[in-house]
Amino acid sequence: MKKIIALIVGIVISVGGWLVYEWLMHNDKSDELTLYGNVDIRDVVLSFRVSGRIAAVHFEEGDRVEKGDVVAVLDRDTFLEDLAMAKAELVEAKAVLTNAESSYTRRAKLVKTGAVSESLYEDALAGRDQAQARVQTAKARVDRNETALEDTEIKAPSSGIILTRVREPGSVIQVGQPVYTLAVDDPVWVRTYVAEPDLGRIYPGQRATVSTDTGDSYQGQIGFISPQAEFTPKNVETTQLRTDLVYRLRMIVDNPDQGLRQGMPVSVTIDTAPTSARGEDGT
Repeated sequence: MKKIIALIVGIVISVGGWLVYEWLMHNDKSDELTLYGNVDIRDVVLSFRVSGRIAAVHFEEGDRVEKGDVVAVLDRDTFLEDLAMAKAELVEAKAVLTNAESSYTRRAKLVKTGAVSESLYEDALAGRDQAQARVQTAKARVDRNETALEDTEIKAPSSGIILTRVREPGSVIQVGQPVYTLAVDDPVWVRTYVAEPDLGRIYPGQRATVSTDTGDSYQGQIGFISPQAEFTPKNVETTQLRTDLVYRLRMIVDNPDQGLRQGMPVSVTIDTAPTSARGEDGT
C-alpha cells in the first residue's frame, strides 16, 4: 500500500513539475529579447570591363575610399587610338551620306520629268539608305569606343575599406580579373537569428541595441525577417538554439563608426515590452 501511495505521489510531483516548467517557459518571458550574431560581411570584387595593361593603382590595403573614387587605371593609348579611328570613320560616313542625299534629291526631281530612268532613281535611293546605315554604324562604333575608354578606370561603387589589392602596375589583365576587394561599410548590417517561439515578439522597424564584446553599443532597427526557417549557424554561440530551427534577421545599425568591423560577433537586445510594440506608433 505504501509503495502505491509513494508511486502516486511521485507521479503527481513529476506532472506538477512538468506543468510548472511549461508555464514558466510560455508565460514568464522577459521584456527583453537577446540575440547573437555577427556584423554582415559585405564585399565587392573590383575589376576592369576591358583588357589591358594596368597603368596605376591608387590605393593600398586598409585605405578608405569614397563612392566614385578612381582606384585603378589601364594604359589608355590603344583605346584613344581606337576612338580617334572610329570618329574619323564617322566623319567619312557622314560625307558619303551628304553626297548620297544630294544624288537622291536630284534624281527624285528628274525621274518625274523622265530625264532619268526609274532604275537610276532606285539606285540613288538605295545608295542614300546604305549611307544612312553606315553613319549609324559609325556612331555606334564611336559610342562603343567611348565606353571602352571610360572602362579603363575602376571607380568605387560605394564607400568602404580596401581589403585586398590583387594586381600591381604593369600587370596585363583580362576582362573580369580581380584588382581590388572592397569591404562595403554603409549601411552596416548585423545578421542574427531568432527562434520560432519568439517570432511574435518582433517585427520590421522594431528598435534594438547592438553591443560588442568591448562594451560599445549602437542603436538600430530590424530591417528584414526571413520567411524561411534554417538551422542555427555554427558561429552563433547560443547554448539553447545550436540545433534548433531559427529565422534570420537583418539589423540595420544607425550611425555606425569604425568600432563595428565586418564579421565581428555582437549581441542584439530588443525591447519587447508592450509599450514598444506596434500599437504605439499606429502600425
